[in-house]
Amino acid sequence: MPHKSITVSGVEVTPLCDAVGPMGAAIRRPPATMFAGSALPDEPWVLHFHCYLIRDAAGRLTLVDTGIGAADSPAASWAPVPGTLTGELAAAGVEPAEVTTVILTHLHSDHASGTVADGRPAFENARYVLQRAELDAANGRMLDEVVTTIKGQLHVVEGDAEVAPGVHVHAAPGHTPGHQIARVGEVAMTGDLILHPVQLADPGIRYLYDDDQEAAARTRTEVLDRLRAEHAVLATAHFSEPFLRL
Repeated sequence: MPHKSITVSGVEVTPLCDAVGPMGAAIRRPPATMFAGSALPDEPWVLHFHCYLIRDAAGRLTLVDTGIGAADSPAASWAPVPGTLTGELAAAGVEPAEVTTVILTHLHSDHASGTVADGRPAFENARYVLQRAELDAANGRMLDEVVTTIKGQLHVVEGDAEVAPGVHVHAAPGHTPGHQIARVGEVAMTGDLILHPVQLADPGIRYLYDDDQEAAARTRTEVLDRLRAEHAVLATAHFSEPFLRL
């Protein structure tokens, strides 16, 4: 079942838990190695894979990220596939065809593999919002199986943009070249801007799998400073609890 929703300015934001589990052996490393300088204990890092459903006052539906996908998805080598996003949406009373906007924070397999199902766009009536820099950097299975499949439904943006009424995206590069976050009022859906709670205490702690660790740390620090000044609500992708008030 979905976590409890929150409502801001008449817009409902519902966390959808696609999966829970540790990284698979293909990419798993000791946490202190993945987060250099963190001194995290050598025990499994259990990730929660959250997507977010936004329902505005007019009933329009926006989905932020599409999760890990099917058992044979690009995430299968390391994530606890299959994801349960479709079931989570159903529990929230939503059919995939009702979603009109999908924001992909970035093209890593645990955030975008659920974009396709059986070789077709999983959200057939949606525009898929992606930063130009992320599209330009796409490669491998995510390019061949995901981007190519939704090519006719792509809504490509550069930088900050309003992509649905009251729903904005903001470029936040570093984790990937075109990583973006989504905002609805005081709620910021941060994708992989912040991977682990240790980065809240010290945004300069770098993550092994950031594409550009220096840029990611700089972006993380700048964005968190702004969000803290606003006392915003973080809606994270991988924390155990989806919402965190700064």
